[in-house]
Amino acid sequence: MNTSIDKLNSNPKPESQKPQWEQDFPIDVEQDNYVARRDFTKFMVLTSFAFVVGQCWIGMENFIRRRRGKPPARAIAMLSQVPVGSALPFAYPGENDPCLLMRRSEAELVAYGQKCTHLSCAVVPKMELGQLLCPCHEGCFDMSNGRPLSGPPRRPLPIITLEVRGGTIYATGVQERTV
Repeated sequence: MNTSIDKLNSNPKPESQKPQWEQDFPIDVEQDNYVARRDFTKFMVLTSFAFVVGQCWIGMENFIRRRRGKPPARAIAMLSQVPVGSALPFAYPGENDPCLLMRRSEAELVAYGQKCTHLSCAVVPKMELGQLLCPCHEGCFDMSNGRPLSGPPRRPLPIITLEVRGGTIYATGVQERTV
């Protein structure tokens, strides 16, 4: 009587004809590659649970971020410190959130988060081209609106809202955009 279990455990070669390494390491390859339904189900349940926990964590982080509300206004620089055609790095809303303030003309100030939306490399302003370049993967953003022009980034840069009061430039909020 030859059942499927007997086939998995059987080895066609007698012990004397097996190479030395096979005698030293007796592994039944067919049995080793056999995966029971119970093991497969356990793996799938644990993997699904990990995905659910991850999605709950992301949802909780977004909920907490929304509850914090608008970040407080922070003075960045004096208007006289930023000449036309120049850029000034600053951090907003936290110390670990790099941003760029650019003065494109006498009346136009723009500010964006400095992390590329592809893999968070620092973007570099090219004022003469009117673009922000990501040197990591040659991504390119339009300086006037922060939208991607070329390369791997698909999402626009976050806009830092600005306000000028009494000759001082203030960062007043962050607009995260998806399109």
